[in-house]
Amino acid sequence: MYQGVLVMLATAVSAVAVVWLVHRWVAGPALQVLPFQSGLLPQEHALSRYHVRWYLATLLFLAFDVEMLFMYPWAVVVADLGASAVLEMFLFLGALLVAVVWAWREGALRWV
Repeated sequence: MYQGVLVMLATAVSAVAVVWLVHRWVAGPALQVLPFQSGLLPQEHALSRYHVRWYLATLLFLAFDVEMLFMYPWAVVVADLGASAVLEMFLFLGALLVAVVWAWREGALRWV
């Protein structure tokens, strides 16, 4: 009765085990001492890797990510709630549009 579930579980567990074993074999013993990039020595300081312009792009990405977190449950209940749900979504998208205009004005969308 549960043969398919057991086969999928065994396949998933064995795939994870194979990937883990291949990783341990390729990474070598340096992984135990230096976890950064599989044991390679870092070439630069961890706090100096990213330019500050990427933080605005990250905030813009998070705004759209939160939008999708809100839209999925909304799409499930919009038919039940009716016009109030549609109005609420338009208000939310308006607030998101204000955030995009702000990011555009600040230069977060320029990749120069």
